[in-house]
Amino acid sequence: MLDQEIKTHIQQAYSNFLKARDLKPRYGQKLMIAAIAKTLGNIEFDAEGFRTGEGHVCVVEAGTGTGKTVAYLLACLPVAAALNKKVVLSSATIALQEQVVNKDLPDVLRHSGLNFSFALAKGRGRYVCLSKLDRLVSSDDDSQLIPVYEEEYVEFSAEDKKLYDSLVTALAEGEWDGDRDNWPLEIEQQAWQRVTTDHRQCTGRKCSNVRACSFFKAREALEEVDCIVANHDLVLADLALGGGAILPAPEDTIYIFDEGHHLPEKALNHFSLHTRYRSSIRWLGQSEGQWPGLIEAFDNAEHFLNLARPLEGTLKAVRTILETHLPFMQVLVEDVDRSERTPRLRFEHGQVPEQLEKLALELTQGFSQLGNVLQKLHREVEELINEQSASVPLVDLEMLYAVLANWLARTEGNQALWQSFATTTPDENWPIARWITLLDFNDQQDFEIVSSPILASRALEEDLWSRCFGAIVTSATLTALNSFNRFQYRAGTSEHDTYEVVPSPFHFSENAELHIPDFAIEANNAQAHTDNLIEYLPDIIDLDQGTLVLFSSRRQMQDVYQDLPHELRNNILIQGSESKQQLIAKHKSRIDNGIGSILFGLASFAEGVDLPGLYCEHVIIAKIPFAVPDDPLESAMGEWIEKRGGNAFMEIAVPDAAMRLVQACGRLLRTESDVGKISILDKRLLTKRYGRVILDSLPPYKKVY
Repeated sequence: MLDQEIKTHIQQAYSNFLKARDLKPRYGQKLMIAAIAKTLGNIEFDAEGFRTGEGHVCVVEAGTGTGKTVAYLLACLPVAAALNKKVVLSSATIALQEQVVNKDLPDVLRHSGLNFSFALAKGRGRYVCLSKLDRLVSSDDDSQLIPVYEEEYVEFSAEDKKLYDSLVTALAEGEWDGDRDNWPLEIEQQAWQRVTTDHRQCTGRKCSNVRACSFFKAREALEEVDCIVANHDLVLADLALGGGAILPAPEDTIYIFDEGHHLPEKALNHFSLHTRYRSSIRWLGQSEGQWPGLIEAFDNAEHFLNLARPLEGTLKAVRTILETHLPFMQVLVEDVDRSERTPRLRFEHGQVPEQLEKLALELTQGFSQLGNVLQKLHREVEELINEQSASVPLVDLEMLYAVLANWLARTEGNQALWQSFATTTPDENWPIARWITLLDFNDQQDFEIVSSPILASRALEEDLWSRCFGAIVTSATLTALNSFNRFQYRAGTSEHDTYEVVPSPFHFSENAELHIPDFAIEANNAQAHTDNLIEYLPDIIDLDQGTLVLFSSRRQMQDVYQDLPHELRNNILIQGSESKQQLIAKHKSRIDNGIGSILFGLASFAEGVDLPGLYCEHVIIAKIPFAVPDDPLESAMGEWIEKRGGNAFMEIAVPDAAMRLVQACGRLLRTESDVGKISILDKRLLTKRYGRVILDSLPPYKKVY
């Protein structure tokens, strides 16, 4: 149980914070602090500090205005300090990371009386690799960069050379710390990719530049702090490396996942496998041709050369398999509708044709052999670096080490992908979705082959929940249809964990009206619904207000925009015309200058967009935001549900749409003083049984229909 001294410590910190900031306690915030503290306080652990029981995860839905950041910090930090654990605070977006590091944590430190340290954690990919940068500046040679796909390759330019010279100068003069985000100008991804690295390419403590390495300096700083701010991708990447590679070991960590509803989706991205067929043929051929030049400096490294002898033949053998079966792949996808927005062939229940399984088995074996050769070479180069062998210059060893790591990573990725396609008998409990997407590049077609688990729950349970000391998951939208069921089966949290919905401080019924206008029609018929929007939107948009109009379809958004009256179009800022940040900045500037402004946006504007006060007095939602019908994971999920005797529409589509609708409606009230209205132009909310279910899951706005 939670020690009375820790309870008092938390209560005093909260009291100090409120008093210093001249704030009143918020009921939802107090409940959230209590739920987290109780969960962490009930964790059982052995004499060595390792957790022994269950129920160590606290899932809290807390709406905008609850003050959840302060709540989870004040509840977690004292407990972590008392138990000698680290806190890893993870978010889904850079915006929240920056807010936590630059505002929330300094505020809590300054006003709560708690004594703690914190730092922002980033992966290797955010830091410059001095070895790569040195080689590029000294030789203007970008052969070390082997792009994952040929179409991603951009030629080394004079501008790139100028940039790299500037990076070197700034580092030497102490004006830059090697962090991409701290460079004063935006660095294009292709230019940055040449001068950063990953864990496979990095020689670590053996690197000749390790003492000046920006990544290792930042990593060492993390070892000393109490609270580490990261993002979901970095946490998942660390877990994939076994945990404790970049961040503290899960067993010594209390995780806080803010924007936690993104965690299952982020996890699926990490666990999915993919490759491109024709690009793999080109890559293997290029590697074959580059190999003799890459090992010119190794004439005196006899053991290395012996290990290297099979490589060219193995590269050619795998390439030959792919080339031989290219006609089969073309026939396999010949009936795919090329006019679709994303043309693809999805395999029902994840089960592929027997001939494709046979090809996959052959490629699995081929890539396995290639991986074995590359692993031996990679280890041998590492040994030569360790020995500081005089037979090969260090600069050549480090460059080849990075190239081999790049090839090895791609080889292992291909092996894992094809292995997933080699045996595709459906697993009733843990289904896999498999599909092929058709891609066009420079008038040549490629095939992207993808395998992905439908649910991230098993991997999250094995790598995260079962290992961590404790965890808090929070977001404004974790329930769907007033239940945590959707989150539980997607994220894999246990029935023994704590689930809480804390009340929002907003006065929904007083500050916001929810309209479903009389003119609204059912949105099933896309063209009729679009015509309806074109006819009636001018009647409900106030040109003097800040308005946000949200669409589920890009085509509908563009069609509506094109056919609206000229006067109205002049006030509209439409997604896709400029960056999201630029559109929001222009919108706010118009409102600040007393001019009305209308934002037209898609799903990315329905979440995470903060337009308080006059910036948004009217949110218009075109229709119930059901998932795109051709999404392969959603389709596979529905198929799996139906096979198990469930109703995919009611169990998947409706809860998902309800959650998205709550997020979209949430763009209106961002502070307790905000007022306005929400208009949903889809009559299915009133005419369909599922519509009423969705409507009942929304906050208690004053309903007008």
